Amino acid sequence: MLSLPPPPTPPISPSTPLTLRPPSRKQSTPVSLKQIVISKPPINHQSPAPETEPLDIKRPRKPPVLHHPRPRQTNILIWCCATLCLIFSLILIFFGIATLIIFLVIRPRTPVFDTPNANLSTIYFDSPEYFNGDFTFLANFSNPNRKIGARFEFLEIELLFFNRLISTQIVQPFSQQPREQRLESVHMISSLVFMPQDHAVELRKQVQNNRINYNIRASFKVKATLGVIHFSYWLHSRCQLEMTGPPTGVLVAHRCQTKR
Repeated sequence: MLSLPPPPTPPISPSTPLTLRPPSRKQSTPVSLKQIVISKPPINHQSPAPETEPLDIKRPRKPPVLHHPRPRQTNILIWCCATLCLIFSLILIFFGIATLIIFLVIRPRTPVFDTPNANLSTIYFDSPEYFNGDFTFLANFSNPNRKIGARFEFLEIELLFFNRLISTQIVQPFSQQPREQRLESVHMISSLVFMPQDHAVELRKQVQNNRINYNIRASFKVKATLGVIHFSYWLHSRCQLEMTGPPTGVLVAHRCQTKR
């Protein structure tokens, strides 16, 4: 269809009066409640949009491939040291087991120290506190082992009165075969030995009663020998002696004990 242009409007002159038309009112037709049409939203038959994955979810990554380093060749010096350590350990274990077997089979015993005889010839005081004495005893060293030899490398013997040292003597080293005994005469001299007043009074009293009590303390370093096996240890002996008075004092009773 062709649309025609609207007719031109006549010009308005100033003398022409303007007339205002009231706005036209559209007539509203009443609508019954039964004629209300409820419009439904348009149904979109298209497929729903795919759900987008949240951005904060991390996708699993493939683990990195680890390249194992090539095994290095061990230095020959390390092999030599390890071999020597192994041989040394086996030698130690062997000697330990051998020593244990020997000790269980042979059952080594410690040497014994004894004083079977003694002689007290002199006791006198130059002053109330200075003592002089002359004492000799017979020392008996015995080795009770059947297959083990013993060597006494260091021997120190001390004479005491009421645990007060009054004389010291060193015995020369010697060796003993299995089941061997050795008698050694030991001469103990006391010259101007200081003695507390209570000890001096007690010694004078014992001389008057014809019963003098002396103590002997001895220390020995013994080296035991079994073939090519050698081991050393210390022995400590303690003897209690009861003597008659000088000048012909003799041994009345004694008791000795030796411990490691």
